[in-house]
Amino acid sequence: MPDSRIIKLADILVNYSLNVKKGDLIKINSGMEAQDLTLECTKLILKKGAYPRVDIQLPGYSYLYYKYASDEQLKHYPKISEFETNNIDAVLNIGCENNTKELSTIDPSKIALRRKTTKKLSDIIIKKDRWCYFQYPTDALAQDANMSLQEFEDFTFNSCLVDWEKESRKQDKLVSILNKGSRVRIKGKDTDISFSIKGRAAIKCCGKRNMPDGEVYVAPVEKTVNGYISYSYPAIHGGREVSGVKLKFKDGKVISASADKNEDYLKKMINADKGASYLGEFGIGLNKNISRHVSQILFDEKQYGTIHLALGMAYPKGGGKNRSAIHWDMIKDLRKDGEIWVDNRLIQKNGKFTFRL
Repeated sequence: MPDSRIIKLADILVNYSLNVKKGDLIKINSGMEAQDLTLECTKLILKKGAYPRVDIQLPGYSYLYYKYASDEQLKHYPKISEFETNNIDAVLNIGCENNTKELSTIDPSKIALRRKTTKKLSDIIIKKDRWCYFQYPTDALAQDANMSLQEFEDFTFNSCLVDWEKESRKQDKLVSILNKGSRVRIKGKDTDISFSIKGRAAIKCCGKRNMPDGEVYVAPVEKTVNGYISYSYPAIHGGREVSGVKLKFKDGKVISASADKNEDYLKKMINADKGASYLGEFGIGLNKNISRHVSQILFDEKQYGTIHLALGMAYPKGGGKNRSAIHWDMIKDLRKDGEIWVDNRLIQKNGKFTFRL
C-alpha cells in the first residue's frame, strides 16, 4: 500500500491537473524512484477508461547520452517521438533526480544543440496545453535542500496537497491587476528593472501545469526591458549552479552579465540563440507552504515573497512572442527592501501584498 499522500497526489494529477477523460491517450515520463506514484497514476488513468503509456528513464542515461553523442546524433530529429507527441492527449512528467550534478562536466553547447533539435516537440506539447510536471522527492533533492529525505518528502507533499481550486480563485485578483496594468517596475537590493506588459495576458498557475504550483506570470513586451537585477539564489540549469548572477538590460536585451560562479556557462546560455538574451517571463511566487529555498526551480520560483524573471522562451498562451530553446528562471527574494509596482501602484512591499489576496 503506497503512502496515503501519494494516493492523494495521484488523484490531483490525474483528475485535476490533466483532467483525464475516457478515451484519452496519456503519456507518463517517470523514473524508477517514483514507482509508487507512477503505478497509482496508471491505475487511475485505467479506471477512467483512458490509455496510459509509460516511459521510465534509467539513472545515468542522460550523462551517457551527452558524453558519447556526436553532433550528428545530437542534430538527429526523433521522428518517432514526433508521431507519439502528435497523437497523445496529455503528458505527465515525473522528475526523478538521482544526481542533480550529473551533467556538470558536459559541454553546455551539446545540451543547447539537442534542445534546439527537439524544440518542436516541446512546442507541440505546450500548444496542446495539457501537461503537468512534478518533481518526485529523492535523496539527491533532499541533499541539495540540506534536508533528510523524510523532511524533504514532508516539504514536497505539504506544498502540493492543497485546495488548488481555492488557490485559483485567490489568484484572480492579481491577474486582474496585471491585466489592467501597462508597466511593471521591480525594486530591491542592487535591482531596479522595468518593462511593459501592455497587451499581454497574465496567467494564473494553480496546479494545472506544475506540481507544486502557485504563481502568476506574464510575458514582458520583448524590447521594453530596461534596468538591472541581482538575483538572490543560485540559478541552476543543465546540472550547473550559477551563483551571484547580475544582469543588465537595454531595450529588452541583456547587455551585461556576470556571476560569481560559472559565469562562462551563463554567458554561453545567453548566447545560445537569438531569443536567449531576452526575457520570456515575469512571475510572482504565491505558495505560502514553500517557505525556503531548496535549490529546485520548480519549488523555488513558487516561494511566497519572491519574483522570477526567465530568460528565453515565452509561453504563447499569454501573448508572449520571444522564442528560444531555453527557458531559464532566475529568482529575486523581495522580502527585504523589495517592491513591485504596476504603473503608479505599489502592489507588494517586502514580500507582502498591499491588497488582500
